[in-house]
Amino acid sequence: MFRYKVNILEELKKIGYTSYRLRQEKVLSEGTLQKMRVGSTAINLESLDPICELLQCQVGDLVEWTPGKSI
Repeated sequence: MFRYKVNILEELKKIGYTSYRLRQEKVLSEGTLQKMRVGSTAINLESLDPICELLQCQVGDLVEWTPGKSI
């Protein structure tokens, strides 16, 4: 199962990207933001791409796979 290594929304906030700004600039949808707020890793790679660009990081810096419950 996947889990976040960092609080992505907090990291984005550090560089000036609030939830409001992310929505206004159409970086992330409200649905994606809500999933991230509750800790759901069920977001797609298209959503991770702008996050990685803004944070200048790799996907592996944000999420990790750990053994656990699967489908």
